[in-house]
Amino acid sequence: MPAYNSMFNDDPNPPRLVGNFPLLPLRTKTRGPAYVLPAPAEALAASESPDPDSESYDILDEVLSLFRANTFFRNFEIQGPADRLLIYGILFTSEVLGKIRPHHGVRDAQKEVLNTALDLNFAIPGDPAFPLNQMYEPPRDRQDAEQLRQYLSQVRQELASRLLARVYEEGGDGKPSKWWLSFTKRKFMGKSL
Repeated sequence: MPAYNSMFNDDPNPPRLVGNFPLLPLRTKTRGPAYVLPAPAEALAASESPDPDSESYDILDEVLSLFRANTFFRNFEIQGPADRLLIYGILFTSEVLGKIRPHHGVRDAQKEVLNTALDLNFAIPGDPAFPLNQMYEPPRDRQDAEQLRQYLSQVRQELASRLLARVYEEGGDGKPSKWWLSFTKRKFMGKSL
């Protein structure tokens, strides 16, 4: 059975590409270069995603919904530019889950995760430290590289906040979900950021 690919590969409006990394729209309040999608019509809990057919559904909702299924795969066939963002999002989610410990309360986990998300010293495609350079083209120039770094920073911050909301669901006992933490040891495609 093949891994699950992104539904945003079939988008009739192709996204802007930096190298071959897409800058897809996001439903976010975090500042950055991404086009901002509208909020869902009905208010949702922070730990929920809108319906995939909704215009508010974005690639980060898809990353979180496909994370657990795709983590089991060692191979992934890229079928479009959105798959590259899906791969990056899954790898970042794995990194963030590794920072959350079973005994962490919400505040401790939030501090660890947000420090990881806000760190600007992360590798982008084209950097020697980036683990997937064979799948990603480097940006053309410094301006594109800076825009990609800002976009990825925005993705990291939004993904971290949504993941925290899911791992520590409202109404819980203040402990992280064991169903999410069970994936901390798994490495998607045998890689990590």
